[in-house]
Amino acid sequence: MKTYVKYDLFSKFYDFFESFLEKRSFSKWRSLLFKMIPQNAKVLEIGVGTGKNIPYYPDNVDVVGIDFSRGMLERAILRSKKYQNKRIKLMKMDVSNMNFPENAFDFVVATFVFCTVPNPISGFKETRRVLKPNGKAIFLEHMRSDKWINNVPLYMLNPVVKSLVGTSVIRKTKANILNSGFKILEEKNLFSDIVKLIVCEKN
Repeated sequence: MKTYVKYDLFSKFYDFFESFLEKRSFSKWRSLLFKMIPQNAKVLEIGVGTGKNIPYYPDNVDVVGIDFSRGMLERAILRSKKYQNKRIKLMKMDVSNMNFPENAFDFVVATFVFCTVPNPISGFKETRRVLKPNGKAIFLEHMRSDKWINNVPLYMLNPVVKSLVGTSVIRKTKANILNSGFKILEEKNLFSDIVKLIVCEKN
């Protein structure tokens, strides 16, 4: 089954499934990311999902949010109606094949997305293409650890989440970012070295 179809089916339960982690950790990490977005920026959010980041968008930025799952996007549209003060446009689109011109956005953000993109290198390269030369890409992602002991539970969990929603918890996401032509400006470990906030620019 295609990954986007899995998310279409799972979209009704997605927020409930993540509710504990959202309250415990994800919300503060989202807040940390969006404090990095300056006023009047043009922002692309990749994998907008059910719109969990919408409350954190600054009021005075223009945001385009994309997702390849229609089910998830419908949830995001419903959530966006509660935030009429936000300047948001939501679109169904695949990060690996975006219909935006080169150098279109000041910032590109993604939160827990590239663990699920079927071809992450292709997605990162497209992200780099639409980012302005002086722009920044900010990724909040979980990934394989450099410490083998941390990877034991990840390898045990991976078959379950992979079959459920197509997500991999053992991807070498930092390496994928670098191999896609980005230069890492800042890297923060938020949960050991498994969850990271990575700020990049075009190399």
